[in-house]
Amino acid sequence: MEKLLQFAWKHKILPLKPLHTTEGESVEIIDPGQANHNQGPDFFNAKIRIGQTVWAGYVEIHVRASDWFRHGHHEDARYDNVVLHVVQTADAQAVTHDGKTLPTLQISFPSRMIAHYQELHETDDYPRCHRIVASLPALKVHSWMDQLLAERLTDRSTRIRRRLAESRGDWEKAAFVTLARNFGFGINGDLFEQWATHVPLAAAAKHRDNLFQVQALFLGTAGLIDKLGPHDGCDPQKAKDEYAYLAHKFSLPAPPPLMWRYLRTRPYNFPHVRILQLASIFHHGGAQLHAILETSGTASLQRCLEGVKLSVPAIRLIAINTVAPLLYAYGQAQDNEALTDRAISLLEELPAEDNYIIRQWRGCGLQATSAAHSQALIQLKREYCDRYDCLRCHFGYEYLKQL
Repeated sequence: MEKLLQFAWKHKILPLKPLHTTEGESVEIIDPGQANHNQGPDFFNAKIRIGQTVWAGYVEIHVRASDWFRHGHHEDARYDNVVLHVVQTADAQAVTHDGKTLPTLQISFPSRMIAHYQELHETDDYPRCHRIVASLPALKVHSWMDQLLAERLTDRSTRIRRRLAESRGDWEKAAFVTLARNFGFGINGDLFEQWATHVPLAAAAKHRDNLFQVQALFLGTAGLIDKLGPHDGCDPQKAKDEYAYLAHKFSLPAPPPLMWRYLRTRPYNFPHVRILQLASIFHHGGAQLHAILETSGTASLQRCLEGVKLSVPAIRLIAINTVAPLLYAYGQAQDNEALTDRAISLLEELPAEDNYIIRQWRGCGLQATSAAHSQALIQLKREYCDRYDCLRCHFGYEYLKQL
C-alpha cells in the first residue's frame, strides 16, 4: 500500500477537497517532486505551500506515521530536510534527527483506485489490464511502446557491455558470444553463451580458411564431437584427431563440461548442428563484428550467414536478437547515433514476432505490427507484468486513474 500511496502522490491522484495538515494548516502541492530510487526520502525537489510559506525539499511517505520511527528515520540525518510527511494513518508525529517536528498530511485513496489496484494484483488474467487496453488513445500506446523498446535495447546493450568487459574490451569476442547465444534459440541459449566465452577465437582465426579445422575446434570445445551423425557431413574420428592436434598446438585447456539439452529439441536445432552452422558462418567471415554491423535487413543478413541454411523466421530472430542489439550497443559505445537509429529502423522494418506473449496482447486488442512493437511487448511482459510492477506501467496508470 505504501507503493500505491507513492503512486497517488506522484500523479496527484488525491481527494478533491482542500488539503490540510493534521495541525489544520492548508497544504498546496505545487510540485510533488521526483521519485528517489536510492536511499533516503521518497521524493526530492518537491515544492509545497504550507499555510503562507512555500517549502522546497524532500517528502517522505508512509502508510502509518509511526513507520517513521519504525524505519529509524528519526536517527538518520538524511531525513533532516524532509518538509512534509505524507501518511494514510496519522498515528504519530514525526521528529527529525535534528529535533524538528514535521508537518503531517493525512490522505486517503479513492475507493475505486484501491479496488483497481487489488484487481491488478489478484487476478489471474493476463494481461491484467486487458479491460482498458483496446480503449486507450493510440498516441499514449505508441509513446509507451517507444519507451519500452528503448528500455529493451538498453537492457540488451548492458548485457553486451558485460560480455565486452568479460572479454577485456574485445568487441569481436563480445559479438561472437552474442551471436552464439542466439543460436541456442531459447532452450540452449545459456549453454551456448557459456561455450562461446571459452572458444579460443584467436586460434580459430588462424585456421579460418579451413572449415573442417574450425568445425573440429568448435565441436571439441563444446564436447559434442561424439554427437555427430552420418548426415552431419563431418567425420567424428577425424574431427577428434583434428581437435587433439589443435588443442596440443595451441595448448588449449580441457573444455568445461556442459549439459547440453537435446530433450524435446528437433534435429535441426540440436546443439551440435547449430555449432556446425556457427563454424560455417565463422569460416565465411559472417561472425565478425564489421559483417554484423553492415547488416541492414534480412537479405543482407542472409548474405552474412553464407553457407548456412536457416528458415526465414530463424534469420529474423537473429536480426532481432543479435544484429539490432549489437548495432545499438556499438553505436552507444562509439557515440554513433546513426548506428543506434539503424538498430531501431531494422526492428521497425521486420515483421512482428509470433509467440504466446504477442498473441495474448493481440487477444485484448493490442496489435504488434513490427518487431519493434513485439520487442516492446516482450519487455512489458517480463519487466512489468511478471513483476506486478503495474504502478510503473503506463497502462497500469490508466487503469488505476479510471475512478
